Amino acid sequence: MNLIKVDKIVVKTTQWLGILGLAAVLVWGIIYFLKVQHYEQTNDAQIDAYLSPINAKVGGYIQKIYFRDNQRVSKGDTLVVIEADEFSLKQEAAAAELMSAKAKIAILMANEETQQKNIEVIKAGRMGSQAKLEQQQQEYNRYQKLLENESTTQQKFEQVSTVLKISQAAFAEVQAALIAAESKLNDLKAQRLAIDAEIKTKQALLARQELDVRYTVITAPFAGQLGKKVIQNGQLVQPGQTLGFLTNESEEKWVVANFKETQIGNFKVGQKAEIEVDAFPDEKFFGRIESLAPTTGSRYSLLPPDNATGNFVKVIQRIPIRIQLTDKGQKLSKLSAGMNANVSIIK
Repeated sequence: MNLIKVDKIVVKTTQWLGILGLAAVLVWGIIYFLKVQHYEQTNDAQIDAYLSPINAKVGGYIQKIYFRDNQRVSKGDTLVVIEADEFSLKQEAAAAELMSAKAKIAILMANEETQQKNIEVIKAGRMGSQAKLEQQQQEYNRYQKLLENESTTQQKFEQVSTVLKISQAAFAEVQAALIAAESKLNDLKAQRLAIDAEIKTKQALLARQELDVRYTVITAPFAGQLGKKVIQNGQLVQPGQTLGFLTNESEEKWVVANFKETQIGNFKVGQKAEIEVDAFPDEKFFGRIESLAPTTGSRYSLLPPDNATGNFVKVIQRIPIRIQLTDKGQKLSKLSAGMNANVSIIK
């Protein structure tokens, strides 16, 4: 009898467990059906954030590295120092060339001042020569009238005419000397413009060398967290080479969800979204649709599919959807770029 009772109890227990299991399946099915009616879901989603590369602006050997793997840094913190000896020598050479060009301008200014004084002297001599010429011209005119009236001799008139020609030649010589002096002054001024341009060129070269010296010290452009260190002390780096990556903590994070093309028919900007991150299964995050990609994800691949090649198999494509996280503060700080997520868009 006891065995029969035990068997009955086992059967009833099994029946009740089966009923409870079936009820649980039914409840789950109903909940899932209701959820499907109100949400479009995908597990093809990831957390994303701005990841900025830290690049070398000048080439050289690394003198010292001031960060470790996954270290948090503040804006302006020194990350890497490149040996600056070569750049310092170039800076000193550029400074010396600039000093030489400035010395030339000083000498040229002195020459201009001297030439200006020479012109003033020539102008003063021209005034005297002109006065003497005018006097000789008057003397010539007077003797010419006397000769016409036969009040003087031909010889005396010829003497006065010769003196006039000498005065005219002397005045022409002074005038030519003045023109030559002014032309030389103009040449000096033109040389000054050329030297001024040379000075600006040297100043630009010096500024460039000073920049190169400053570029040997690489600092964090903003506050954030560095990734893996891939460089070593003494390593030769080239201009533009990536030395590491830095996440920007001042910028917001977002979610990129790749929905099937059959799911996005009713999507629009501003729709609310619920996000579940695999790393934090017991916590929900919220957001809204910020934008929909203009093309499918396959179009961004290196070799986009070409359906006109002959063999065609229809494959449902996915559209990247950018979702802005509306949660703020400490809740988002624990999310890292690349984390997998499940996204539900409320219809």
